[in-house]
Amino acid sequence: MARGRSDAAGAGRGSRRATATRSRGGSGGSQRARGSEAERERSRGPGSARDREAPAARNELTIEQLAATVGMSVRNIRNHHTRGLLPAPEVRARVGYYGADHVARLRLIQDLQADGFNLVAIERLLSGSDGLASRLLGLRHAVTAPFEPEHPEVVTAEELAQRFGQVSGKDAERARKLKLLVPLGDGRFEAPSPALLDAAEKVMALGIPLNAALEVVERVSRDCESISRAFTRLFLKELWDPFERAGQPEERWDELIAAVGALRPLASEALLALFKQAMTVQLEGAFGKVIEQQAKRK
Repeated sequence: MARGRSDAAGAGRGSRRATATRSRGGSGGSQRARGSEAERERSRGPGSARDREAPAARNELTIEQLAATVGMSVRNIRNHHTRGLLPAPEVRARVGYYGADHVARLRLIQDLQADGFNLVAIERLLSGSDGLASRLLGLRHAVTAPFEPEHPEVVTAEELAQRFGQVSGKDAERARKLKLLVPLGDGRFEAPSPALLDAAEKVMALGIPLNAALEVVERVSRDCESISRAFTRLFLKELWDPFERAGQPEERWDELIAAVGALRPLASEALLALFKQAMTVQLEGAFGKVIEQQAKRK
């Protein structure tokens, strides 16, 4: 209570809080603790409680803390600021402080660099319309995101020999070109798609030679490239070109990115459905002839 009276502006508020505390039966220690907290609240000014609830909204990070937060060197952060890629910090007592906006900008720069953009290209993107860089990055992620996550596996030459037997140099080179296996050195190989490797092993278990299976994979790979180009042209013609002609309206960016994200699984589903139909027709036709020939022999 004595501390509350020392603040003339808050005397009335401190008195009312102390009276309310006594009416609730709080202990003297609790009253003093709450009074001290109230004094600290008043000394910080209005809105301080809200700030503590959302500290990321304030500029409270030194450049060293910012570097640790985003995993970037202090030198690179200063370079980005010099190039105009990073907004200036809030300066208090000759110390620069950074906040959530700076963290978000640096992470955007990191994402753009990871996607192959150099600093000159990033500077052009960031100097464009507000949010253009993040929208383009969202579009790029929608385009490049995998259909289903498949983690590459590392296998040894001994493991491959156990699974596939002795492989000729020609078949090994063909598998490399098809990116079924990527040599890592020291007798180790990376399988980008373990599912394809498993499928090849199962095909061989049916009695089909590896070289014959690889020939089919080559043809299917070429056909898949052609089909992928067709779906890409469909997107460009029916979605991107109208969006571009309309002046890339800001309110349609999210719609466009969502459409790209939906296009890939839809293309996959359509391709699988058509393949099932075509495979059924081919098998029925081929084995129908086999059955007919067998019946004539009898």
